[in-house]
Amino acid sequence: MKIPILFGPTAVGKTELILSLCRDYPIEVISMDSMQIYRQMYIGTAKPSKEELSAAKHWMIDILDPQEEYNAYRYRSDALRVIDDILSRKKIPIVVGGTGLYLDALIHGIFEGVPKNERVRRELRKAEENSPGYLRAFLREADPDSFQKIHPNDIKRTIRALEVYLLKGKPISSTQKERVGDGRFLIVECVRNREELYARIDARVERMVRDGLLEETQALLEQGCTEETQSMKAIGYRESIQFLKGIIPTKEQYRHLLKVNTHHYARRQIIWGRKYTQKILCDLSTDHLVDGEQKGLLVVETLLKML
Repeated sequence: MKIPILFGPTAVGKTELILSLCRDYPIEVISMDSMQIYRQMYIGTAKPSKEELSAAKHWMIDILDPQEEYNAYRYRSDALRVIDDILSRKKIPIVVGGTGLYLDALIHGIFEGVPKNERVRRELRKAEENSPGYLRAFLREADPDSFQKIHPNDIKRTIRALEVYLLKGKPISSTQKERVGDGRFLIVECVRNREELYARIDARVERMVRDGLLEETQALLEQGCTEETQSMKAIGYRESIQFLKGIIPTKEQYRHLLKVNTHHYARRQIIWGRKYTQKILCDLSTDHLVDGEQKGLLVVETLLKML
């Protein structure tokens, strides 16, 4: 049996699509969102509402406190265990989300050859502080493939790539080929025309601010989270902290920055999806209608009938 993964950018309409399917199929949803795993983070993560969660059993939501850390290795292990449980009960597991690293972990497996080394990581961070740009220059020389793939601002993945290079003696891009994939998954890439997607993102941002994103962020800070906490680096919380600290001076600039950064994030998700050639395309644009229904919905329904 193939296990569908509904992957796509934020606000594309994955939640609405899956809720439409839940009415007619025995579906259980495995979230593939790196921020919805955290408790007490509802508004900024666009977590499904109580009504939406009650429409179908959801997994991998609200499993950690905001101060805890998580990674793709743990996600893969937890998600596979949940999937096995769902299948044992003759239900249909569908993975839904937009976190590219988690998608890679499910499809390709995880490279486990080098455990993290805090001493090496500290030295690399110190070198970057003393000479900004050092890590990118080192990565370009040590691992050109990773240099091309890792975003210049992604210090965490840059350090990990260099850590593997220093401890294993060869690039992480070559050691990743040792990963064992899982052929059960089928990617269903959810897309929408760019103008419509950005309008949905902007409307979501306005709704988040109106519903209390700043207040939610302040409450998390009062509970011990900081701008360095993994969960608080997510789009929405990061900008909210800057506004609360006065770095972003006005509410209008705050909302604008939220929209722009979310547009950029959605573009990165779209680009991430392009590297997968074996997939089904699911267009959720409003001009893709068949007898009043979303063509994308019909695509996924046809897939489910084949399972």
